[in-house]
Amino acid sequence: MDNLGGINPGGQRPNDPIPFDDGGAEAKGVSHAPLDLGGVSSAPASQSVAPKPVARPSGPPAAVTAKPVPVRPAAPAVPAGRIQGVKTFFTKLHPGAISFLDEQITRWLSENPNIVVKQTNVAVGEVEAKKTEANIIITVWF
Repeated sequence: MDNLGGINPGGQRPNDPIPFDDGGAEAKGVSHAPLDLGGVSSAPASQSVAPKPVARPSGPPAAVTAKPVPVRPAAPAVPAGRIQGVKTFFTKLHPGAISFLDEQITRWLSENPNIVVKQTNVAVGEVEAKKTEANIIITVWF
């Protein structure tokens, strides 16, 4: 189908506006006017609304008396001492596997009484093996 004559199959010329397909705005009660979202308007100046005057205080500003906030020392994110190492435990998200993970962590801590746990992190993510499955990953910083 060639458009050599400058007229589209619907009888429209290329630069004519595209008509609405809803049968007319009057028939359905739909307005195609732009929405006013309260921003800058392209309406003529005769339709613009004058801004409301701002009330200004007549006297000096009132003194604000706020209670002093007691300063508390911030708790350190990691207990005193340097982090010496890290141990990561992970298992599948299955009740039996999670209880086994608890036993593993308890056994590791009892076998290493000199370890002081400084911080722990817990994450859930996929671990790749024969099959990629969701796992819980516990990192112990000591």
